[in-house]
Amino acid sequence: MKERLLESRWVYLLASILLAVLFWFYVQTTTDPEVTSWYGNVPVNVVGTQVLTSQGLTVSSLSAEQVRLNVSAPNSIHRELQNHRSSISVTVDVSRCTEGENQLTITPSWPSTVNTDRLSLESREPSMITATVEKLYTRTVDVSFRLQGRVASGYQVGTPAINPSSVTVSGPVEEVSQVSEVVAILSDENLSGQFSGDLPLTLLDSEGNVLTDLEVTLDSQTAYVVLPIVVVREVNLSVALQPGGGAVASNADVSIEPSSIMVSGPEEALEGLTEISLGSVDLARVVGSNTFTFPINLDPSLENVTGNSTASVEVSIRGLSTRTFEVSNIVPIYVPEGFTATPITQVKTVTVRGARDALEAIDASQIRIDVDLSRVTVEGISSVPATVYLDASDTVGVIGEYYVSVSLSR
Repeated sequence: MKERLLESRWVYLLASILLAVLFWFYVQTTTDPEVTSWYGNVPVNVVGTQVLTSQGLTVSSLSAEQVRLNVSAPNSIHRELQNHRSSISVTVDVSRCTEGENQLTITPSWPSTVNTDRLSLESREPSMITATVEKLYTRTVDVSFRLQGRVASGYQVGTPAINPSSVTVSGPVEEVSQVSEVVAILSDENLSGQFSGDLPLTLLDSEGNVLTDLEVTLDSQTAYVVLPIVVVREVNLSVALQPGGGAVASNADVSIEPSSIMVSGPEEALEGLTEISLGSVDLARVVGSNTFTFPINLDPSLENVTGNSTASVEVSIRGLSTRTFEVSNIVPIYVPEGFTATPITQVKTVTVRGARDALEAIDASQIRIDVDLSRVTVEGISSVPATVYLDASDTVGVIGEYYVSVSLSR
């Protein structure tokens, strides 16, 4: 009998709990009772800053960046608010602020899905926001480019083009003065072709650290950057050898310093470039061993990465002999009208180079020295460049440079 009674009590107890739960659920779903709840960490948004800017003013600080809202609403509204928690915010309007501290009213902004007629804002903490307004300070800062990454092997970054090349930073003087550099940063790996596009601008301090949460504005948030990616290649330097003085290219030893340079440029410009010619050397000017300096000139589309502007070319002649002749056959030519030319130099020593047997066959009578006076226009004695002619085999030739003194009179 007692066991049956105990079993009945347990049945009644479980039934009572179940009925209570069902009744609570009924009340919640049908009556939707009013509940008051706090919502914290609600962000404060500022509006009306453009009006301040037009007056040369700016908001330097707010007394609070977040607030707490005490909301009274049915449970269903609270559930909706919780589901869209990130859409809850408050705004303060600074359009009527003046320089100094301004007390501003907080205006809440609710999610668009919430029926605001069924909720009321009981209180807020803080109840007012203090906005400190200062004179607007502006400064122009150049925009620089920075590549955070690397280019593919055999390529090099060219000179970037940036637009705009500078931006105006505006805000409180203490905030703007922290900005030391404005950079457009490209993060990429293995670049092998030109990049072009808009890049966001990043603010850096004097130590290169990124500045965040500054109360400043830029007149442009991005910069359009064109970054050439060029090919880098080592190219040999060369000179052309003009036969002369009895010597041909096979008689010359040539040494060039530097022998090659690194060149960068568009791939199509470098595709057919196998060497860079410095110019030519007249072997008639080489006596024994001579050193010549040549400028290293490149097509405007190419860049000398190595940086050497000149090259030193040493040329030596081997396998040939020389013989000197005393030449008296000195002939003034193109004498200016009304003048008489008299050679002061009566005999000139001329050096001829070539194979030994060919040199032995030459006579001084085969050598003539012409003195061109077409550019001499004053009376008196002048030292004039002379041209030496040798009527002999092309396997021999005159070497060196010659000057003859000539008197010009009327």
